[in-house]
Amino acid sequence: MSSWYTKESSIAVSTRVRLARNLSGIPFPSRMSNEQFEELKQRAKSAICDSNTPFAKNLNFIDMASVPENEINAMVERHIISPEFAKRGGRSAIILSKDESISIMIGEEDHIRIQVILDGLKLEEAYDIAEQIDSLLDSRLHFAFDENLGFLTECPTNLGTGLRASLMLHLPACESSGEIASLSDTVNKIGFTVRGMYGEGSKAGASLYQISNQITLGLSEKNALDNLKSITARIIEKEENLRSSLNKLKVEDMAYRALGVLKNCRIITSNEMMNLLSRIKLGIDMGIIEEKINPIELLISNQRFMLMKKFGEMQPEERDIQRASNLREILQQEV
Repeated sequence: MSSWYTKESSIAVSTRVRLARNLSGIPFPSRMSNEQFEELKQRAKSAICDSNTPFAKNLNFIDMASVPENEINAMVERHIISPEFAKRGGRSAIILSKDESISIMIGEEDHIRIQVILDGLKLEEAYDIAEQIDSLLDSRLHFAFDENLGFLTECPTNLGTGLRASLMLHLPACESSGEIASLSDTVNKIGFTVRGMYGEGSKAGASLYQISNQITLGLSEKNALDNLKSITARIIEKEENLRSSLNKLKVEDMAYRALGVLKNCRIITSNEMMNLLSRIKLGIDMGIIEEKINPIELLISNQRFMLMKKFGEMQPEERDIQRASNLREILQQEV
């Protein structure tokens, strides 16, 4: 089954919805004993994997203690788990769908983080899936909830809905025109944040930015999603307007130069690859490059840990050589 990054996209690359939940009667993860974590893990596993629902047939339970380090980090690169969850080590588990669109992290900052990630702009669809899983788990596990504060979470910034929704956008025209800083300031004032492609603390790569809500208390899930959808529409419109003013010949030259480098390179770093793939994606989205290429799939599958997951441990230069080989092989077949 194909993952979100294997599908074609335009400016809106992916949609992610996460719900933070905690069980009543059990301390937050930072205060849990090993015995309490084992109880949490087994209760969560039984609640969904033994539920006899359509979800159960498509989900696998994975104890993270059994997952190699390279695979854990590759899961971060595929946006299946958060960087924080990756650091939890053996005191964590995940329930994962075959296409990796659904991941239920057990033992992150909160007891349970329900995540749904889909390709493109699909906020309502992602939330509907997350809400169905949320309702199923709540009926069996009984989440901690307060009438005034909403869902109780370890970090106060998640109180209320516990909802974090984000859209990953490809914004090369906004970036090159210097609009990202002013864009970030504007959305911050209305309760949203602009982050790099791997969330809080990460840098932007390949002109990919995450736009997400910051406010979870005092408004409904629907309002949060509607607000995010509205601000995203404005950002996409701004990017489209800036693209329409670009010199088409210069974009064509830039995109085909990037394609030529990737088709013929013998050694290439991750950062250089991402910059070149961003230019190719812009050329494709503007109808300049007509060849069948999926820059986002190439970007994700050739990240550091994705390479080592497939080919084993490698030194940085060995990875750069392998990455170049992968790109040449794929692009020479598809272009």
